[in-house]
Amino acid sequence: MLDYRVIADVSATLERALGDALFASVGAKAEIHDLQGNISLSPARVTLFLFETFEDASARNRPARREVKTPNLLIHKPPMALELHYLLTPWSDERKTDHFLLGLTLQFFYDHAILSGPILQGGLAGTDQALKVTLVPYTLEDRTRVWHAVQKSYRLSVALKVRVVNLVSTEVDTAKPVLRRTLDHALPEAVA
Repeated sequence: MLDYRVIADVSATLERALGDALFASVGAKAEIHDLQGNISLSPARVTLFLFETFEDASARNRPARREVKTPNLLIHKPPMALELHYLLTPWSDERKTDHFLLGLTLQFFYDHAILSGPILQGGLAGTDQALKVTLVPYTLEDRTRVWHAVQKSYRLSVALKVRVVNLVSTEVDTAKPVLRRTLDHALPEAVA
């Protein structure tokens, strides 16, 4: 079910998908991290830091879902469509390796811009959900603000956006179905 755990499920999906690719290629790992404390450089890794969440405006006006449950009609509030922004940062003991990891990460998300099917984790698994992953062209100043907020020195990093993440509402209205309707009409008055 796509409930409040969906954000954690998206993060786990990214971590698993990227981690499998990095480990298979160079023995590095991917991990969800809040960029607090020391980050180990051995083995080399790419951290995924969720730093912003937005409501996806392009999916805001979706209709309610109706479900007939005799004798009532259930009206489910449409899911909240989310956009998740991650900062991806390579960590190793050499700048050359950082560049290599960043290139490998970008290549992976370019080749796998849509994550769906068996790669999905948690409540996303077994659903028809598809996560679209795109590079976000944040300016150096915007990325520096993120690093300043976590009180770390700036490091080579890129921002990715994952959308559409559906957060299902628990709100359901009940209505009685329309069983019969009557139409009244009036004849136009004669023109004098």
